[in-house]
Amino acid sequence: MAPLDTLSRPLKALRLSVTDRCNFRCSYCMPKDVFGPDYPFLPREALLSFEEITRLTRIFTGLGVTKVRLTGGEPLMRRELPSLVRMLAAVPGLEDLALTTNGVLLPELAPALRAAGLRRLTVSLDTLRPDRFQALSDTDLPLSRVLGGLEAARAAGFGPLKLNCVLQRGVNDDEILDLAAFAREQGHTLRFIEFMDVGTTNGWRLESVVPAAEVHRTLHARWPMEPLTTSEGAVARGWRYRDGKGEVGLIASVTAPFCRSCDRARLSADGHLYTCLFAGEGLDLKGFLRSGHGDPDIASLLSFHWKRRTDRYSELRRADTPGLPRVEMSHIGG
Repeated sequence: MAPLDTLSRPLKALRLSVTDRCNFRCSYCMPKDVFGPDYPFLPREALLSFEEITRLTRIFTGLGVTKVRLTGGEPLMRRELPSLVRMLAAVPGLEDLALTTNGVLLPELAPALRAAGLRRLTVSLDTLRPDRFQALSDTDLPLSRVLGGLEAARAAGFGPLKLNCVLQRGVNDDEILDLAAFAREQGHTLRFIEFMDVGTTNGWRLESVVPAAEVHRTLHARWPMEPLTTSEGAVARGWRYRDGKGEVGLIASVTAPFCRSCDRARLSADGHLYTCLFAGEGLDLKGFLRSGHGDPDIASLLSFHWKRRTDRYSELRRADTPGLPRVEMSHIGG
């Protein structure tokens, strides 16, 4: 039976960061002025091994976790990632194994990931304009690489793909209809995400948030929509286009917090457990793991830690909370 935290929230989902490295430098996640050439990324020996990740996943599923999502940094930068996917896909009790990526390495890796047992992919796509893409991602990699990754994923059998778009006022909010039209035509499910104050380096301001309600009005005026039934623990409010051309999701983590239904734990690439996206510190599971403790001891520690969980940052957000210490999104995968 899944442990319940202080607000009676069960532990059902785990987000696993497999690397803290990325080939993008998006301003809302890894701005180049902080994560520059001299940034001390984790050495390989500091990362959880595939065997350690798989062992911890088995322990988590024993506590009720049924969903795992692989994140980063950029998870496709972790060497031999399909081998990890194959190991995780064989874990008893794991019903859903997914991955979030920026997409540029999918042409090389999508077939192997599919063959290894990965079933769902989410690709970040904040703009369809090549010049804006390079400015937002702060990389020399072209937008065409991401679009090619979408096609490679489709050819490998992934679909429908989920596309994540982080909207920022005055940055890309003029592309709401263009992005939605692209997703409708391509058969993808687009999710618009409110810009969040994750970490302390992304320059978040409330004025930069485009409320999900505003996005809904814009979309509904162009293509009338009707609500979908929201599954338990879902962070996105789903809508179906009445003309039958797909669905869209709206994630209102700032204007309509969903803390009371959050059932997610996050494990960083160096083995620290975080019980909230906005946490200031994590529990060092890697140290506990490598000091020789058995699975029952680790399960007891996880259960005890979860039962003490009180996190509800988005409900408590005030003008001063963005200044509090928080783990960076690139460290725990958003």
